[in-house]
Amino acid sequence: MKNINNFEIKAKCSNPDKIRDILKSQKAKFKGKDHQIDTYFKIPKGRLKLRQGTIENNLIHYQRSNQQGPKQSNITLYQTSNKKSLKDILVKSLDILVVVDKQREIYFIKNVKFHIDQVKGLGSFVEIEAINKDGTISKEDLLKQCQFFINLLEIKDQDLVSGSYSDLLLINR
Repeated sequence: MKNINNFEIKAKCSNPDKIRDILKSQKAKFKGKDHQIDTYFKIPKGRLKLRQGTIENNLIHYQRSNQQGPKQSNITLYQTSNKKSLKDILVKSLDILVVVDKQREIYFIKNVKFHIDQVKGLGSFVEIEAINKDGTISKEDLLKQCQFFINLLEIKDQDLVSGSYSDLLLINR
């Protein structure tokens, strides 16, 4: 189990090809395409989701304020397999809040992770996560990294999304 702090943004993305081109020009490492099903559960504090993908499989609890622009997340991550047994236990124990189905491209530049997402029912998005896995990067530096890439990718303020995909899907119900 890992405890991770990061700063992140999510934004609507009208031109995923442009984002890909900029990331490639910066020599971002492409980690692959992942079909992810995130099952969010109703819990009293924070968010809990089970991510089942072809690359990433995790049980994730996180707390983050809903605000536009870079926001700090406190994450507890437990790596799992893509087996059905954990999901069965969670479904028997907790109510499902919402399910997010997305195709995700994953890129890295050093400690910064980028996602180009196509979310079923919502459209295209880009995410930036400046990640501090080992406590060696200050909050200020994570925030600077996040802001640098917002500018580099030419993300406009009006495209920034304050909540999670789960929040957007719940609004659209």
